[in-house]
Amino acid sequence: MTETEILSKLTGIFRDVFNDETLVARPEMTAHEVDRWDSLSHMDMILLVEEAFRIRFRTREIADLMNVGDLVRLIGIRAH
Repeated sequence: MTETEILSKLTGIFRDVFNDETLVARPEMTAHEVDRWDSLSHMDMILLVEEAFRIRFRTREIADLMNVGDLVRLIGIRAH
């Protein structure tokens, strides 16, 4: 799966979780840029990402994420 394909799938997830149809997932995007991205919505998003990509993250991996690009790379690693 390419980075573009992952970002496209994440865009749909983000729009659902954060209730904002204008969101577009970008590698440099951080939680600070999204109004409804708090700790609870973050966990909801992670659970939906795991389900959508049929993967599981380790707690440490989730804690180390700094931006969407980090998430994309982690998905790429886990989805293989």
